[in-house]
Amino acid sequence: MSAVSLGPEPVVPVVVVPAYRPDARLTSLLDGLLERGLTDVLVVDDGSGPAFADVFAAVEARGARVLRHARNRGKGAALRTAFTRLLAGPGTPVVTADADGQHTPDDVRAVADALVAGAGDVVLGVRSFSGPDVPLRSRLGNTVSAHAFRLATGVRLPDTQTGLRGFAPDLLPRLLAVPGDRFEYEQRVLLRATRWPVRLAQVPITTVYLEHNSSSHFRPLHDSASVLGPLLAFAASGLTAFALDAALLLVLQALTGSLLVSVVGARLVSAGVNYLVNRHLVFRAGRRAPARRSAVQYATLAGLLLAASYGMLDALTGTLGVPLLAAKAVTDATLFLAGYTVQRHVVFAGETTPVAPPPESVVPVQRRMSVAGGRIVSSATPSGGRHG
Repeated sequence: MSAVSLGPEPVVPVVVVPAYRPDARLTSLLDGLLERGLTDVLVVDDGSGPAFADVFAAVEARGARVLRHARNRGKGAALRTAFTRLLAGPGTPVVTADADGQHTPDDVRAVADALVAGAGDVVLGVRSFSGPDVPLRSRLGNTVSAHAFRLATGVRLPDTQTGLRGFAPDLLPRLLAVPGDRFEYEQRVLLRATRWPVRLAQVPITTVYLEHNSSSHFRPLHDSASVLGPLLAFAASGLTAFALDAALLLVLQALTGSLLVSVVGARLVSAGVNYLVNRHLVFRAGRRAPARRSAVQYATLAGLLLAASYGMLDALTGTLGVPLLAAKAVTDATLFLAGYTVQRHVVFAGETTPVAPPPESVVPVQRRMSVAGGRIVSSATPSGGRHG
């Protein structure tokens, strides 16, 4: 493998493998990594217990370092234990892989090569989830998660559950700051990566399912809910503003008899409250955005949504005869996602530093797209115990 010079001496990626009660598939993975030149491997025994001492002894006999948790703490905690150890040494790229055989040595090498070559600051090994061998539970779960992730972040990522990832060394402090001790940690890393000024690269990898993926800890509803957290918070903020807006609308309509005055007056008050809640509570990055700029952008968006709201209300109540409150519910539901998307990616996006894309000769490029807060810069063709 080609080396990357990050200091006085060249270094190669460290492969981190969190393991809980592993079997022979872990040692087989290590053998394959050694054969492909990935000789620096750090395994974290996440409280597997004395019954698995022989497996970890075999791991150490192959030259891998082993860190141990006295009790099971979860995959996120195991990864952070490894990152803490690596942060104390010389800066080095890091590749994470699972211990249960779902990542082939060729695919780990492909992600490592892309990371070393500079394809991205974060390199993801992504699966296609196609073919008859993919369990329905996994296909459905990934589809739900991928759509939830895109809805919450605006980033199209076909595999949000992948544990095969590469990270540039300067990201270790950020990775250590991400909360979560178990499976949710990896989801949160991806969510935050879309807001970091980094380049995201994708490397297609083999879709491997052993024993119908019985060892997977993915929970479609729970984990998709964690991805949708910002959207749910936005919905709560919007419902609060809706209640305030609706109450003021009825009062002003009764006082003035004018739909235009009622809609405008109610919206001005509720929008001001909604702006403050979204800036300080819903979109945390918004607190880093210049207040004047975000206020102007929010006001512009509010004006556009107000015009759209008035037009729809007028059409529904005047032309179709729909009651005012019912018409307002339909109107606000229609404009909800548009408002969320613009606020998330424009108004409260915070400040980011653009990062130049890598040279196109580094990795064969199949497609390129840009997203707010991060960039998916390339996709590459590869050279060749799931943990909760």
